[in-house]
Amino acid sequence: MKLVNIGFGNMINASRLVAVVSPDSAPVKRLIQESRDRGMLINATQGRRTRAVIIMDSDHVILSYLQSETVANRLGAETVIAGWEEDADA
Repeated sequence: MKLVNIGFGNMINASRLVAVVSPDSAPVKRLIQESRDRGMLINATQGRRTRAVIIMDSDHVILSYLQSETVANRLGAETVIAGWEEDADA
């Protein structure tokens, strides 16, 4: 089991992660509100601005103050991001 720090000492299980997205779009804002209504929202921002929304396979939605890119780098996904950028240039 690989644990990833998402800020302020809060950790998530990397194998249960589905997606890390930016909180700016309307569909993500709806997802956050629906999760809050169902009691499946975990706010790990410590009162700071939400910069990343982490979606887990258990239907939990986690809010983090870290940037989406930072969370992805901590997951070790920099090779996936770099590979995507190489394909985008082609």
